[in-house]
Amino acid sequence: MRLRYFPLAVFANVLCLCQSYTLRNSVSWAVSSSDVVVEGELDAISEEVAPALLVDNAGLWKQAYPSSKVLGDGVESPKELVKSDSDNVAPLSSRLFSYRMEEVKKSSNTTPPPHQETARTARYIAHYSDWGHLATISTQDKIKGLPFGNIFSVSDGPLDNSTGVIYFYVTPMDNTVSDLKSNPYASLTFTEAEGDFCRQMIYDPEDPRCARLTLTGKMVEVVPEELEFAKEAMFSRHPVMKKWPVGHKWFFMKLELIQVWLQDWVGGVSLIPLEDYFKATPF
Repeated sequence: MRLRYFPLAVFANVLCLCQSYTLRNSVSWAVSSSDVVVEGELDAISEEVAPALLVDNAGLWKQAYPSSKVLGDGVESPKELVKSDSDNVAPLSSRLFSYRMEEVKKSSNTTPPPHQETARTARYIAHYSDWGHLATISTQDKIKGLPFGNIFSVSDGPLDNSTGVIYFYVTPMDNTVSDLKSNPYASLTFTEAEGDFCRQMIYDPEDPRCARLTLTGKMVEVVPEELEFAKEAMFSRHPVMKKWPVGHKWFFMKLELIQVWLQDWVGGVSLIPLEDYFKATPF
């Protein structure tokens, strides 16, 4: 090979190698240089040790650097990422800890039930939604007594075992949990827009054909005899939760239902009896 073509060949090989990778956002915590984990050693860390490395005494999951500085435009080389205007800022490599994202098995069932089957549709949305919007009555000073909404990862059971009961993994440090201590009643809303169906059908998220489900009830802590199932339900769907900082005192809650509200077609909404909701199956 002629010498002048050698750099071009090297560049082509690098492009081929990069085709198997995608750049994804990750959550990072500030750690001391002594706690830095070298890639490849992470798999050897036990579930008990890993969360301790993630604890950030400065705040709840505070990012060490703004995303604009980590993935900013105009960065010429990796060396520029560790440059700082202040000598007090440690190099990026010693300030950030990231964990490998774990792949979660997805269900092959992507087709929602017929809209006439309202109870089954409600169970379908509740089971295949990975997150929802929880509304509480706020205890925050400036909005005390007003509605406050927050996003939570949820599960009603492993993918092959739907219960219709929604489980949560929460921390007392969350404003929503503070609200629930004062008033345990809340509404949890799901949207079919979370999946691919509404995009494929070109339905706007507010289009009534793009189903919406609101479950209203009382948020309670999971009792000891139910903890094992709650762990299986949450960690099978959100395995990264097992590595969240133990210092935040995570615990399990569930929603005891009072009302099931569904809009999945034009012409009105459905209030589904709890008996019908729990008898139905999403599969």
